[in-house]
Amino acid sequence: MGDSKDAAQQALYIRAVNRCGALLAGAGWRGPRLDAANLLSRARRSTGLEDFGDPRFEAGLQVLVESLQSEARLSQIGRITAALLLHNLLCVRLRLLECRARRPDIAAQPIRRPLFITGLPRTGTTILHELLAQDPALRSPASWEVARPVPPPTADSYENDGRIAFVGRLLGLAEQLSPGLQAIHALGARLPQECVYLLASCFHSEQFAYMFDVPRYREWLLEQDMAHAYRWHHDFLQHLQVDCARERWVLKTPAHLGSLAALAAQYPDAAVVWTHRRPLQAVASFASLTCTLRGGFSDGVVAAATGPAELDFFAGAVAKGMAERAALEPGRFLDVGFSAICTRPLEVIEAIYTHWEMPLSDEAHRRMRDYLGRRPPDLYGEHRYDAASFGIEGGRVDESFGDYARRFGEWMN
Repeated sequence: MGDSKDAAQQALYIRAVNRCGALLAGAGWRGPRLDAANLLSRARRSTGLEDFGDPRFEAGLQVLVESLQSEARLSQIGRITAALLLHNLLCVRLRLLECRARRPDIAAQPIRRPLFITGLPRTGTTILHELLAQDPALRSPASWEVARPVPPPTADSYENDGRIAFVGRLLGLAEQLSPGLQAIHALGARLPQECVYLLASCFHSEQFAYMFDVPRYREWLLEQDMAHAYRWHHDFLQHLQVDCARERWVLKTPAHLGSLAALAAQYPDAAVVWTHRRPLQAVASFASLTCTLRGGFSDGVVAAATGPAELDFFAGAVAKGMAERAALEPGRFLDVGFSAICTRPLEVIEAIYTHWEMPLSDEAHRRMRDYLGRRPPDLYGEHRYDAASFGIEGGRVDESFGDYARRFGEWMN
């Protein structure tokens, strides 16, 4: 698998669990049940709650479970992780809805002028999100509050909430399962979290494809009307801000590319930063990330097949994003290049503030500058990858992203 994850890198105890699971599977034991009806029933029993809200999430859960069963080639650790993840997300959904029913002030929360960052993965979206999150006037969803959102976070205890340490320990397991992950994509309980994790409890989310090889689910997802998913996203933000609000949200995920129409319909006053990079480098870097992450949950990750699959998926997402963008107001968008983000990040930040006439305070600017000093690109090690080792051919990339490169090539230099 080149520089990506392989079985030799797995911790000894993880390999032992997977080996035992394989032996037991040979004897007819399959481990935790990945069955939609059973998962729903277990979540109800665990929480004592019944109301899952809009039933349209169940279609996503069903397709995901089927894809996990038939395509993901889960190891025993992977099967356990998938079962726990889906159970937790269903419990989060139940608890969010119960809290919303008890507190009518949550539904009254206005979400004004949110700022979204999107683009192909590995194009600078993460560092832009982290820098903007340093502005005390802006609000980004931290990993800890997305993972454990009930009760809603409060302004007084936001920096020392007891859930921070717990989620930090959970995230620490990711590096043990997938050695090298931190060098590719930093994880931390206090770091801003992607919108895919808010959408996960609606079961219409690319989060699952980051962790598992679920091509059928991804194809299904790209074809869905995401209106109700973005309604869930909106309601999740209302919950997080009810006791800890700021002037506006700053949010991000590459997955927004395939849902710009639904995003704009839910947030009519949203602003969108679209980041750009040469697709060959972007897709190769993301293939490295997915191989590394999925390798923690499967012993059957094939690097040479991962690249073409990611290329095809994101070519479709970009094409859909370009078509939907063409029907939206041009002033809603600002295009920025990966090279500028890497070499002149504060200039890019200033351009964002100028474009939408946002006030950039001296305090915000200082915090961003200090953050850059504490967060060099190689803080957790160097990320090395090679497109060829992931089965990515330059000619195929040029063909798949030809329209995109012609439209946005000036931001790829």
